[in-house]
Amino acid sequence: MLHSMSTTVESSSQRTADEVNEEIRALWRRSGGTLSVEQREEYQRLVLEWAAAAPQSAPAA
Repeated sequence: MLHSMSTTVESSSQRTADEVNEEIRALWRRSGGTLSVEQREEYQRLVLEWAAAAPQSAPAA
């Protein structure tokens, strides 16, 4: 049975963008530079979490 992974980011995330970024870097280090299907799914989830946690910058005037 295949389980689908949600691509939505939980709004209750308590981690900072820096914390999520470190987990992304660790995932790449563990993978040796090539992500498996499962790792790609984790990477996509982490990138969405990182984007939600990253501070939003104001557009330049």
